[in-house]
Amino acid sequence: MPDRWEQQLSQGLAEMKLAATAHQQRQLLDYLALLEKWNRTFNLTAVRDPVIVVSRQLLDSLSIQDLLRGEHVLDVGSGAGLPGIPLAIMNPERAFTLLDTNGKKTRFLRQAKLELRLDNVQVEQVRVEQYHPPRLFDTITSRAFASLPDMVELTRHLLAPGGSWLAMKGTVPGDELDALSGEINYKIHKLAVPGEDARRHGILICPPLTGKM
Repeated sequence: MPDRWEQQLSQGLAEMKLAATAHQQRQLLDYLALLEKWNRTFNLTAVRDPVIVVSRQLLDSLSIQDLLRGEHVLDVGSGAGLPGIPLAIMNPERAFTLLDTNGKKTRFLRQAKLELRLDNVQVEQVRVEQYHPPRLFDTITSRAFASLPDMVELTRHLLAPGGSWLAMKGTVPGDELDALSGEINYKIHKLAVPGEDARRHGILICPPLTGKM
């Protein structure tokens, strides 16, 4: 399966027009292998089929690569490090904070940071409303944290001036978008994930001070 993963990753990155060094590709595959190992004991992610993990875990996470803004990124409700760890591997010049309240998952994140030598990653085990870092974030992203209104409300105190939220969703969540405050601007981006037929969207949200997108 590792050989198949390598081929799937290389082809997927090419289709997405994402440039990755041989070292970055190896880090991505090592992360996937570590995740599979921990998943045998801990319930870190529901995706266990080795045929689909490259597309569902790695390529899906990297589908928002071009939507990231700024140097400081918060992955809230990071879980097993998705999308934070794949994005950190591909963006060594950016600083990523992975936040989750689950002890098993944060232990895994710290082990992944150590084994993959991700100096640009920081792991925090704390409730988001109780998190008050010394520096605010340019992009706050999440793959499965909360509804859009809750994500905005719970993390508003963590967003830097000029920053934006970046939520990963399946189908466009019309009810959630309608429930956003009228002061919020958003733009919907259709995400293309090789090997995935399900609809995927990135919702880029910003307060009015950042201007219309």
